[in-house]
Amino acid sequence: MSGKKTKKIAVLTGGGDVPGLNPCIRTLVNLALDRGYEVIGFRRGWLGPLMVNPDDPSSVDQYVMNLDRIAVRTIHRMGGTFLHSSRTNPQRVKEKAIPEFLKPQAEKYKKEDGLYDFTPHVLRALEYLGVDALVPIGGDDTLSYAHRLHKEGFHVVAVPKTMDNDVYGTDYCLGFSTAITRTVEFIHQLRTSTGSHERIAVIELFGRNSGETSLISSYLSGADRCIICEVPFNVEKLGKLLVKDKKENPSNYSMVVVSEGAVMEGGDVIETGEEDPYGHRKLGGVGLILADRLKKVTGEETLYQQIGYLMRSGAPDSLDLMVSTNYATMAINLIDSGTSNRMVNLRNGTYGSVPIDMIMDGLKRVDVDELYDVEEYRPCVRNIQGKPMFLY
Repeated sequence: MSGKKTKKIAVLTGGGDVPGLNPCIRTLVNLALDRGYEVIGFRRGWLGPLMVNPDDPSSVDQYVMNLDRIAVRTIHRMGGTFLHSSRTNPQRVKEKAIPEFLKPQAEKYKKEDGLYDFTPHVLRALEYLGVDALVPIGGDDTLSYAHRLHKEGFHVVAVPKTMDNDVYGTDYCLGFSTAITRTVEFIHQLRTSTGSHERIAVIELFGRNSGETSLISSYLSGADRCIICEVPFNVEKLGKLLVKDKKENPSNYSMVVVSEGAVMEGGDVIETGEEDPYGHRKLGGVGLILADRLKKVTGEETLYQQIGYLMRSGAPDSLDLMVSTNYATMAINLIDSGTSNRMVNLRNGTYGSVPIDMIMDGLKRVDVDELYDVEEYRPCVRNIQGKPMFLY
């Protein structure tokens, strides 16, 4: 795309919804229009460009939205994404998910692993629509495909979002602050029932590969114990600690927060259902199993609550409003300058950008040595100085 002036920008949101997506889209659209660009939005993440059929204009009406000031006027007040989302990855399409109009030519896109890579079609769809630059908003999975399009020569500027805050290359992802705020509130509210019935509460949070939401939520709410994805746990040992916590609490209850991706010693991650387009099966249920096991090993009554989607529902808090607005502004500035292959980011409290390639260079996980006590199963922040606002 070098040497070609951008005239039309497309934006899409992929993966799980989070608060902050709509304000980001709104700011992006308004700034782009101020600078003379056209803006379209792909519906349902990467499924949008995959489903655009240049030989069928009605597919454009279904999967593409013209974005003007009226379309985005009030969306910043709401959570989620008004463009909708999906976990589609056009370079990893299962046979049963191939669009009907692409089936006659599907064999030429088949890979050795049996999946189909429709990237040539996506590029054709972008060309058909006259898109010069693309702004995908998403996590690792969504942005990994943005990286693929960059390698194919397309102009891409990415925005990181994920409630888990685990995109490598940035200290902060859209949605994280609101998810933590919600979770701390729910944990405190659950003290009412847990204390009234003198039980051990097991609170299960989202968190597939990173335990940061559990760690930070426990750290801020004062939950007694915290189980994260990065450290396998022993039920008997945890049970003894929670019984001790319960006895030492004048209200005679205790609480443990657990990531959905946590693993018991000698066990596996709890997964159900079929794989999604990224090869992920649905996580969840480790908290229910843990609550049952704790009841058996301690003799204490338990209370199980899976917070799940409530963590990322509702309007964004002030921090997510601030970051989403600034990320969108940076994205437009990068497009203005003709810069491609960048992901906007925050590092050490400062806004900037890094090559999209960086998301492929590492994994962002809880620094167990610095932030977690593996013997006590609880946050243990040994040193604050020099750490980012959310500790890692």
